[in-house]
Amino acid sequence: MAFENLQSQQFMNLITYRKSGVAVRTPVWFVQDGTSLYVMTGKDAGKIKRIRNNPSIVVEPSDRAGKTLGAEQSAHAQLISDPAIEARASTLLNQKYGFMKRMFDFMALLSGGLKNRAYIVITPAQ
Repeated sequence: MAFENLQSQQFMNLITYRKSGVAVRTPVWFVQDGTSLYVMTGKDAGKIKRIRNNPSIVVEPSDRAGKTLGAEQSAHAQLISDPAIEARASTLLNQKYGFMKRMFDFMALLSGGLKNRAYIVITPAQ
């Protein structure tokens, strides 16, 4: 199965690339759905800009601080534009992260951040 090394993890590093080719490691919450992973972030986040420029990424298990906990795997990232898929990703993230995700959502609601959410689907590299 794809992304086997991430199944029991709470965090992963999402490694994206600047135009210069420099790798940028970002620890993120994620959820696995079959052979895909979903990640939620802000629409204006640097990782979104980097994915638009280069959808080839790497993922690896990590702790919350970004310390690598296992092997990396090449993958492909795509921004989600379908509201139904965004809703599914949000529901799955709520199931995985429970109270912490709901508190994160509540804080975003208070600050207007819910309107600025973006979701990413990650699939294994071909």
